Amino acid sequence: MATETVSFLKKNAADLPLNEPLTITQNGKPAYVVESYEQHQRKEQAIALLKLVSFAKSDVANGCVMSSGTLKERLAARKQ
Repeated sequence: MATETVSFLKKNAADLPLNEPLTITQNGKPAYVVESYEQHQRKEQAIALLKLVSFAKSDVANGCVMSSGTLKERLAARKQ
């Protein structure tokens, strides 16, 4: 991950190289991370998928599961 200063960000905001996240420092300390919209979306989708997997594992551990056949039967009964 590349590191640049806030001054660099201000001067080059329109032409930032965003092929990888860019750490922005302020007073010599990391303050911000700038990344492309596509990178941000991929990261958000990965986090959402991990949450779903976590919920599924919890449901299995707590016995909150049913077969696909039971699910189909319940859905068919609601349509009637």
